Amino acid sequence: MKQKSLSFSTEIVVRFNEADPLGIVWHGHYVRYFEDGREAFGQAFKLSYLDVYKNGYSVPIVSVQCEYKKSLRYGDRMVIETTYTPSAAAKLCFSYKLYNAATRELVAKGSTVQVFLDLATNSLQLVNPRFFAEWKKKYEMSEVDE
Repeated sequence: MKQKSLSFSTEIVVRFNEADPLGIVWHGHYVRYFEDGREAFGQAFKLSYLDVYKNGYSVPIVSVQCEYKKSLRYGDRMVIETTYTPSAAAKLCFSYKLYNAATRELVAKGSTVQVFLDLATNSLQLVNPRFFAEWKKKYEMSEVDE
């Protein structure tokens, strides 16, 4: 079965507290922008942290990767494109592209991997939780073996 991904884009403004005295965004905030993208994606596709929590799970991040291409500055608007890529494993795999909204230049790209932990037992889930399997079916997500 051919792999299908699901994407959502959102736009935010670089806030004053995210920039250094020269007005340049500190590198650590880009990972937070990834989270902003995941939150917007989750709201759009009913897979927010609260949706996961209501089903008895948490989804901690176990891997983050970020490549910096250009600097963002205080006041810049950016577009965060968040893409979910299906996996046969019980995990959430997202990739991100951050663009300067005015120039459409790629400023950063990266990825995250999250795993499912059962809130009651604090145990790692090795198979997809039922609610997540149903979510994938709803969006016709095919899986790739890893």
